[in-house]
Amino acid sequence: MGSRVYISCDLEGISGVISRDQTGAQGRDYERARRAMTADVNAAITGAIDAGASLVVVNDGHGSMQNLILEDMHPAAEVVLGSPKPLTQMEGISNEFDLAMFVGYHSRMGAPGVLSHTISGASVANVWINGRVVGETGINATLAGWFGVPVGLITGDQHVCNEARELLGRVHTVEVKQAITRYSARCLHPQQARDLIRAAAAEAVRDSSNLEPYVVKPPFVFRIQFKDSGMAESAVRVPHVEVVDPITLEYKSHDPTAAFQALRAMIGLAAA
Repeated sequence: MGSRVYISCDLEGISGVISRDQTGAQGRDYERARRAMTADVNAAITGAIDAGASLVVVNDGHGSMQNLILEDMHPAAEVVLGSPKPLTQMEGISNEFDLAMFVGYHSRMGAPGVLSHTISGASVANVWINGRVVGETGINATLAGWFGVPVGLITGDQHVCNEARELLGRVHTVEVKQAITRYSARCLHPQQARDLIRAAAAEAVRDSSNLEPYVVKPPFVFRIQFKDSGMAESAVRVPHVEVVDPITLEYKSHDPTAAFQALRAMIGLAAA
């Protein structure tokens, strides 16, 4: 039986995406960006199948989570679309998978990189898990690791690739663009980027037996720092949340999926 591959995809780290005009349905360049997202993900799917994957499940993890163009997706893949989903960017992850891939990812809030943020650019300043500052790569790798699934591939700009290597150690990366500022980058031609993604995805599948899950030992302490005290005052209504300081809250659990859902609830309340 071939490898079973889980792909979580975002939009900010996709080939050619550098602006907020591309990341939301009201943006003037959004339709082109979602086509690019579909193509980058298809490259990863194709690479996984090249290397013998028997199952590929893709989860759309950006915004409304209905960005991928289903009829243009590789027909071998199953696609999770829509929102809300309990584990948002990691919906569907389980111990049935041998490998996870993160396509189109971006660096964490406060770090350099194209469109860098952590879950919500409007409200979140920092997130820590067990004392280590993390972005979406670290949060999602923690969830994958809980199910024993290693992360084998990251695609995005050079900063998120560096972030992944520092966190995960052995991981395959594809830098589809070199960030100049938060809203500018030197971009590969999309076809070149997709050729690289396909090759790296195949190599990640072939290398999967040498990859280790990112394991965080329980209890899981998810700490979040908001951009102002009013946000924290709203978010503290989540049950069992502890106040660290006027803008910082934390939630502890022996189950990271529960801690993650509490984190998302806090962010939702803060935004409201």
